[in-house]
Amino acid sequence: MTVLKPLDWIIILVYFGIILGLAWKVMRQKQRTSTDYFLAGRNLGWLIIGASIFASNIGAEHLVGLAGSGATDGVAMAHYELHAWCLLVLGWVMVPFYMRSKVFTMPEFLERRFSPAARTVLSLISLVAYVLTKMAVGIFAGGVVFSVLLPELNFMGLDSFWIGSILVILITGLYTVMGGLKAVAYTEAIQTFIFIVGSALVTYFGLKALGGWGELRRIAGSEMFNLWKPLVPAGVQGTWAPVQEAGRMAWYFNDNYPWIGMLFCAPIIGLWYWCTDQYIVQRVLGAPNERQARRGSIAAGFFKLLPVFLFIIPGMIAFALAKSGQNQALHKELFGTGTELIRANAQKAFPMLVANILPVGVRGMVVAGLLAALMSSLAGAFNAASTLFTMDFYQRLRPKVTQERLVWVGRVATGVMVLIGLLWIPVIRGGRGLYDYLQGVQSYLAPPIFVVFFFGVFMKRLNAKGCLAALGTGFALGLFRLAVDTPVKLISGFSYAKGSFLWIVNHIFFQYYSLIIFLVSVVVMIVVSYLTAPPSYEKISGLTYGTVTAEHRKESRASWTATDIITSGIVLALILTAYLYFTG
Repeated sequence: MTVLKPLDWIIILVYFGIILGLAWKVMRQKQRTSTDYFLAGRNLGWLIIGASIFASNIGAEHLVGLAGSGATDGVAMAHYELHAWCLLVLGWVMVPFYMRSKVFTMPEFLERRFSPAARTVLSLISLVAYVLTKMAVGIFAGGVVFSVLLPELNFMGLDSFWIGSILVILITGLYTVMGGLKAVAYTEAIQTFIFIVGSALVTYFGLKALGGWGELRRIAGSEMFNLWKPLVPAGVQGTWAPVQEAGRMAWYFNDNYPWIGMLFCAPIIGLWYWCTDQYIVQRVLGAPNERQARRGSIAAGFFKLLPVFLFIIPGMIAFALAKSGQNQALHKELFGTGTELIRANAQKAFPMLVANILPVGVRGMVVAGLLAALMSSLAGAFNAASTLFTMDFYQRLRPKVTQERLVWVGRVATGVMVLIGLLWIPVIRGGRGLYDYLQGVQSYLAPPIFVVFFFGVFMKRLNAKGCLAALGTGFALGLFRLAVDTPVKLISGFSYAKGSFLWIVNHIFFQYYSLIIFLVSVVVMIVVSYLTAPPSYEKISGLTYGTVTAEHRKESRASWTATDIITSGIVLALILTAYLYFTG
């Protein structure tokens, strides 16, 4: 059955016309220097920065993974989405250091703070992370969306999944490669509006088909509306009791989200992502000054509060429509012929809603929003990865290279990374779910990066040797876990001998393993730093709190007003309200 009707296609084509037209306008503006191409000439306003940060974040993992998580676990994964406060940390804590340094990339900042070797290691880790997460996940999600909306599509032996994956890459790559960050940022600003409206329509028509919010709570049950209850296995006394198994602490299991992990691990991942990841921070670096950068971060904080209602709730609506039998297509997809939810199919929840509950015309607009989110997420990853490769590797190897050559190399680098991302898709398909996969990989790679940035800013005594030791040790631990997990996901029927060392490593909950990496990285960095000579405090002036001068403080104080404090307070109040509401 053809899901999209002629009117839907007209709306989708109009959307693409607007996006490509805007990208073409930006492309026509000559981008002769690396600052023009990679940082939009450092001339982005706060609203463009905020919308671009949000659009880059809201992509494949939300449309496919987060909605799927809503269908399986209710609001449990909203913990990650309520990390809007991390954007306030970016704006108020980290932005002053980044703007003073005038760097292109986060690894370059690490070079200023520690050493060139630290920059190289972080660039390598970041490139691996982009290929394994943002690029591969975006490509995979594009395939999932096409497989639901155009299931009958087939070309030269390729099914709709692979055709969709390839099309998303080609269309996104076209304007990203040619237009640089400016094209990405301005198209993302439009895409933000498109997919917010589109996702809101899915929520509206979904609740209308179900019978309203009260009906959703009745069918889904109170536990799916409780941020804390799903984090504790059945049989454990009290929501905040330690996770137990047969009367003892259970340090490894696979089916729940324990509160220890959510309370301690999730913020580490959030602060790494929002405050130190090139993918996000590059938009802030494109600001002309500290004021615009901070306000862009605050604006992004407001936007970040929306995904709970735009993606998790629709996933729960899909579950409720399927469970109640009110929509047979959803029931067949999510429950099959039985009564148990098919977790592997839950990641189709959002596109299935689009295909089955939206009227003609509205469906076209929402599909445009789906594609907008996929494209914006991929575009941000492409641009960030090409910036890292070009500025942190190529330029350092060829210091006398022309600006035009740097731009050309940045464009070429993107294509190679996309091919690697395509090759990684089978690993994602073999996992527990898209959002679980993403959070797992990020949890293995993020802790040492978080440690060297935040501890490096707050503790001036930490030096380059400590930084390198922490990055190397943490990265090795993360890669080891990925190497152990990969055969289980790739090879059907493969498993380690129960009770063996590799079996235990494979079964340690990903958040617990992440906390182990974090603690090891902290100890290694501090111990190695204090066993070796202190850094030159003159060289790191203004890059740590202990070396900030009175002039630096004066400049930073002049960049904010009472309005910035009030709007930040409103963001925190809204987060608290969400936590209080979703308690069952």
